[in-house]
Amino acid sequence: MIKQLFLSFVMAGAVLTAAAQTAMPPADKSPLDISYYPADYPMLKIQGKVTESPIARVVYSRPSKSGRKVYGGLVEYGKVWRLGANEATEIEFYRNVKINGKTVSKGRYTLYAIVEENQWNFIINKDTDCWGAFKYDEKKDVVRMQVPARTVTNTQELVSMVFEKTTTGFNLVVAWDNVQAALPITL
Repeated sequence: MIKQLFLSFVMAGAVLTAAAQTAMPPADKSPLDISYYPADYPMLKIQGKVTESPIARVVYSRPSKSGRKVYGGLVEYGKVWRLGANEATEIEFYRNVKINGKTVSKGRYTLYAIVEENQWNFIINKDTDCWGAFKYDEKKDVVRMQVPARTVTNTQELVSMVFEKTTTGFNLVVAWDNVQAALPITL
């Protein structure tokens, strides 16, 4: 009995030692973030203050400018961009919405953009769980919408995305460096 108890302690110690030696990856330089519409939905939910169901959320990595040239540099003009870093940005709709007059069904999609100096072409694509835009397939596009890009005075060090309410639905506003573009989404 004592031998069995002793062996159990030895085995438990070996398991704990092996688990303690597992190397964890370093912190990502481009942290993951999530924005909801309506804003702060998860926090409102746990506080019992929800007044409407979630309609959309966007999950993206936030690269930093870090003194680099963003547009025409890190983000190449005329090429498909994943709207962040690491995995391609994903947008999820909890109900059907309209983008550029086309119905986009409830579900999860990848969100890309083709950036030009004065305009962005947002792309909703049905291929998900992608790294970057390396395997982007135009045949899987659900909808595209060209919107104006504008220069702003408040520079964003990290890629930032937020939903803002409009009279017809909401916009997904994307900002980095001194440029903003908004994707209108109607209900």
